[in-house]
Amino acid sequence: MDEKYDVVVVGGGAAGLSGAVALARSRRSVLVVDSGEPRNAPAGHVHNYLARESTPPAELLSLGRAELAGYGGEVVAQTVTSIAHGDKGFEISLADGRRTYARRVLVATGLVDELPEVAGLAEHWGQDVLHCPYCHGWEARDRAIGVLSTGPMTVHQALMWRQLTDDVVVFRHTYGDFDEAPLLARGIRIVDGLVAAVESTDGQLTGVRLDSGEVVAREALAVAPRASARADFLAPLGIEPEPVEFNGFVIGTRVPADASGMTSVPGLWVAGNVSDMRAQVVVSAAAGLMAGAAINGNLVEEEAAEAVRRREMPFSHEIEREVAAKVNEHQMHVPPFDRGSWEERYRSQPEMWSGQPNAQLVTEARDLEPGHALDAGCGEGGDAIWLAQQGWRVTAVDFSTTAIERGRAQAAKLGVAERITWVAADLGEWVPESKYELVTSHFLHVPSAARTAAFARLADAVAPGGTLLVVGHDPSDVHAGRPHMPDMMFTAEDVAETLDQSWASVAADVRERAAAEMTVRDTVLVARKR
Repeated sequence: MDEKYDVVVVGGGAAGLSGAVALARSRRSVLVVDSGEPRNAPAGHVHNYLARESTPPAELLSLGRAELAGYGGEVVAQTVTSIAHGDKGFEISLADGRRTYARRVLVATGLVDELPEVAGLAEHWGQDVLHCPYCHGWEARDRAIGVLSTGPMTVHQALMWRQLTDDVVVFRHTYGDFDEAPLLARGIRIVDGLVAAVESTDGQLTGVRLDSGEVVAREALAVAPRASARADFLAPLGIEPEPVEFNGFVIGTRVPADASGMTSVPGLWVAGNVSDMRAQVVVSAAAGLMAGAAINGNLVEEEAAEAVRRREMPFSHEIEREVAAKVNEHQMHVPPFDRGSWEERYRSQPEMWSGQPNAQLVTEARDLEPGHALDAGCGEGGDAIWLAQQGWRVTAVDFSTTAIERGRAQAAKLGVAERITWVAADLGEWVPESKYELVTSHFLHVPSAARTAAFARLADAVAPGGTLLVVGHDPSDVHAGRPHMPDMMFTAEDVAETLDQSWASVAADVRERAAAEMTVRDTVLVARKR
């Protein structure tokens, strides 16, 4: 495996392979991680897939893998144990101890059918214990069909099978609260009592045995299993499957996502049965294609925005020399990072930042108990949204109303709007009205007098036992595109020297990180209040 891919696809069924092929055809580097446990493995053939009718499931997957390989995509037979979201994108851990990295992730792990506790059902599952008349109905036509009643789908299920055969029996089993009239009107017999087991001869189902010992001759049995999304490994990201109900009865779970498959975690999509328990193979393949296209489009927009940012970066060499000259002449009365300048920069492009949380915030806050956080200088809200997704209540402050509105819109899109209070204010003047368990400020580079006052107010806003995190560009980190403005730079030690004895611990250091094809250095202060 390469160290990092554009996209890692978790699950190599119809949805995962379809999305992977779409991405590979768009010249994305793609890795599919597949555990080899397809839901339809017991079935003999795939149906309702135009031009692939009656293709064995294993053959369909083999053909899909060959197509993917033809476009340069890779497949590894492994199980994903966890996915972590950080400043470099996603880190995917595998059961064999290996790790790989991705800018985006597509989860297509499908679901697990949880069969009723009746002896013999599992052994016949997918052969003559069936769940879907569209998947198996033609093959079971004119046979003696039984329907095991376990929930409110019973009547609908029985009527669907009655369309295919005259001989349908409903076993009341554990759910008897249904309307018998449509069934009796269609000549469907109803049998009372619990079902104990299915009978078979030479591997073929021959009957259904009740607790009473009575055996009702049947050639196939239809059941409605509970369908649970395979998504436990997403829990650390804050993604929990939601229940799917029918007439107030939970029939399964799904991972919530929008129409394209995008989840509440930026950069993570889902497709297929993991998000739509009703999707047949052709529908899952289509969902994979849609998600793959959405992911590629998302990457295209990110790359274009980055290209624009670099092309139109206001700190060209000429401007850098001009700013430096003004500093040297003590003529820079209004800094280039004043409110108006930032507002103009934000309005000049559709997106200034990546939307991902800052690396040092993730490092320091991921193990903290969520409480109330203050994000000072929030920009377009990447940090504030990440904190909200981790369970924090957040007050996000920035003096650019354009940035604030972008953050507010993204928070609403990702379902965390109610956890964030947005404040348009100048940190040089704004005074916090609350105490916070976490106060974080990244790259607040303003003239020293305003910065010192702002940091003092932020430190005072930390609640007892809370954390202060201040991150800046280290003054020694000089590269093309960053102007030389000594008065607007600071070190973590500078901030530490202003803190009084109310702090239990104060740590100041310089950390390197990768950014835009170069290594940069951050000066980082982490202080814990007594």
